[in-house]
Amino acid sequence: MGGNEQTVLNAMKKAGKPIRPGDIAKETGLDSKEVSKAINVLKKKGEITSPKRCFYAPAEK
Repeated sequence: MGGNEQTVLNAMKKAGKPIRPGDIAKETGLDSKEVSKAINVLKKKGEITSPKRCFYAPAEK
């Protein structure tokens, strides 16, 4: 897993609730485009879910 993916996943875990990409960008200091790319990679890997539109959370394992 790349650095940005891990950073985004950690921010989601830290939030403890579904979070928007814009909030992840603010929390991590990453560019919103980088956050979006990381979210797409994490979704494909099944690491995160989208419980409601435009919100993301770590997948339950």
